[in-house]
Amino acid sequence: MRIVLLILLFIIFGYSLGLVLVNGSEVGVNLLFTQAPTMNLGLLIILSIGLGVVLGMLLALLLFRVLQNKWEISRLNKENNRLQEELKQANIAIDRQANAGTLDQPV
Repeated sequence: MRIVLLILLFIIFGYSLGLVLVNGSEVGVNLLFTQAPTMNLGLLIILSIGLGVVLGMLLALLLFRVLQNKWEISRLNKENNRLQEELKQANIAIDRQANAGTLDQPV
């Protein structure tokens, strides 16, 4: 597994290096409220992709946790309803036994 990861990282590094070398033109980055200094286009692309991947992973993790919590709440609600039904059935059985015991006793 480590070798596969190492090969994958090597391929990504090589691709990033090639992207920076091929896209060597300098571009200015105009942000909404400010302007970043000029930088290499390839580097800008790599930074944008990296930031997008990190933000996407964080949002996916957050979404997964929300869905996981909803599934857990749903499962616990179902179990709670099942246990409440069992409790009602047990109370009914106890009442029947108690009433049957009082009916059998002579007055």
